[in-house]
Amino acid sequence: MWDKIVYILITIITTFLFKNKFYNISKDVTYCFKFGLIYFFMLFISFIFLPLLIWNGKNVKNGRIMAEPSKEVTKLLGIKWHIRNAEIVSKNRGAVIILNHQTALDALCVCQLWTAWKNAVLVAKKEIFYFWPFGLALYLTDTIFINRGNPKVAHQLLMNKSKDLLQNKIKIVIFPEGTRNGDSTKLLPFKKGAFNIAVEAQVPIIPIVVSPYYFINKQKHVFNKGHVIAQCLEPVSTEGLTMEDVPDLLNRVQNTMEKVYTELSDEVTKDLPPDYPLTTKIY
Repeated sequence: MWDKIVYILITIITTFLFKNKFYNISKDVTYCFKFGLIYFFMLFISFIFLPLLIWNGKNVKNGRIMAEPSKEVTKLLGIKWHIRNAEIVSKNRGAVIILNHQTALDALCVCQLWTAWKNAVLVAKKEIFYFWPFGLALYLTDTIFINRGNPKVAHQLLMNKSKDLLQNKIKIVIFPEGTRNGDSTKLLPFKKGAFNIAVEAQVPIIPIVVSPYYFINKQKHVFNKGHVIAQCLEPVSTEGLTMEDVPDLLNRVQNTMEKVYTELSDEVTKDLPPDYPLTTKIY
């Protein structure tokens, strides 16, 4: 009997002394597991649906086939998505869609939005193509892969491919920041590519602002449950504009998106407890 009591006391004391250590280990495992789950999901879904995608051939409609299963992994991560004004991007027309870029979680955000924008192609860096089978699956959705190391070639490729796509009422989706933005307090400066395409084709720009992933904290290895709002803004017309108008157009759109981003940030964090591990660095 006494040996059991001693064992229980030792267990209680050990747990009390090392509870922070145990908590940190658990937290680190959860953080790595959730990000690992995102990457595993992308590879697994690509592998499972690859035969169907190949059967369909290189087709923008393959994007929706890839996007639908994302809802299941989102549930596992404990993330709730709220798409606002989805009807704006649902219209059957050519347009350039731009949205802010944060982490690998954006892949799931894009999947959530894909059911709304329907026929669309992504613009992605060419390195992603070599991440097989995910890269091959993206290729079969007609994703435009660009070489960021050669801006002139990338620009020409975008202009050439986008013309036919937009004429066929297919939307082009671009992250204008050009890379992931780890600073959750502001957006990175936008690049001109998306705006050049829209002005050249005389199609509207549709901004989508995704609220910051406040529930992710790289420094503290936190990946909690969370709520994300993706707000579709009113289309910005490019009718009658020329390439000389691009800098002003870019500034106007970025200023609008930054204002909405700040508002969404306040909205998703307003009810959090004071000791919530918020951070300005999310990756």
